[in-house]
Amino acid sequence: MFEHFYYEAIRKTVIAFGTLFNNIYIKHKNKSGKVVSTLKVPFAYGPTQKFLARLEQSPDLNKKIQITTPRISMEIVGLTYDASRKSSTMRGFLTKDSTGPKKSYLPVPYNVNFELSIFTKLEDDMFQIVEQIIPYFQPQYAITITAVEEIQEKRDIIFTLDNITMTDNYEGNFDDRRALIWTLKFTAKTYIFLPVSSDSTENSIINRVTIGFVAGDVSDTVTNDIDISVTPKAVRNYTGTVVTTLSSDALVEDRFITVSDSSNLNVKTLIEINGEILYVEAIDQNKIQVIRGLYETKSQLQVAGSDVLNITTIDNNLIPVNDILGFVSIFE
Repeated sequence: MFEHFYYEAIRKTVIAFGTLFNNIYIKHKNKSGKVVSTLKVPFAYGPTQKFLARLEQSPDLNKKIQITTPRISMEIVGLTYDASRKSSTMRGFLTKDSTGPKKSYLPVPYNVNFELSIFTKLEDDMFQIVEQIIPYFQPQYAITITAVEEIQEKRDIIFTLDNITMTDNYEGNFDDRRALIWTLKFTAKTYIFLPVSSDSTENSIINRVTIGFVAGDVSDTVTNDIDISVTPKAVRNYTGTVVTTLSSDALVEDRFITVSDSSNLNVKTLIEINGEILYVEAIDQNKIQVIRGLYETKSQLQVAGSDVLNITTIDNNLIPVNDILGFVSIFE
């Protein structure tokens, strides 16, 4: 069951998060409004490393030290499984590279919790830093990373700003040095992949089946009469891409459905609505003639606003191993 593999999923998430804040500047102006200094705000992972460095360099823990401000630091404070993004544990996908087919199961969704700490002495410095961060999070910001180099699998990592807390600290008397600390808490919706394996013949999807009918008077003079070839096609949507929505309710017996936009739909293709598989026979503007409840699904009431998903050739490449394949050639 267990084998060594490492795709740096958490590390890549940390790096992606850090790159958001490594290019922040503050500017100081004189009374006339002229910029007199520009400072790039130092950024580091911490604060654990800072305390370790203090133990090594200054054994006297009673001696007061100061942190150079302004500065920004970040750290991971939590890692939790995200059940809301769970997909089937048996669903997977196939890909190919120069070495041949590769097989992988869908990744496991996890949330990584970050704390971003901002230290400043001046309140205006704090406002400058924060204003260069929070407008990008409304409340989410996405970064695309290459999650698995081996198969060039790319994923969007969504970073959500959860909340902001502020503290105004003084050491000793009010005449002593002031320290403003703002803490921004984020959640990163990342993915952790299972090991990628080379696709084997016994577990791979059958790409094409050919059946030959033969004719002849005796067995040693048999000749091929006709060959029929059938290509398996997906009968489920595996990408999760929504192409349009229903603009009105569709009753169980309805052969016509109305969508908001039919520009991404084509005749002689399959679509999926709330688990029901439908075959598109004709398209008249946004009115679609369909065959309902195909491939062991049942025609059901579909309400306005339901998502309509296309089933395309892309889904053919994502058919999980051991799935029930559909042969849609009867409609072609």
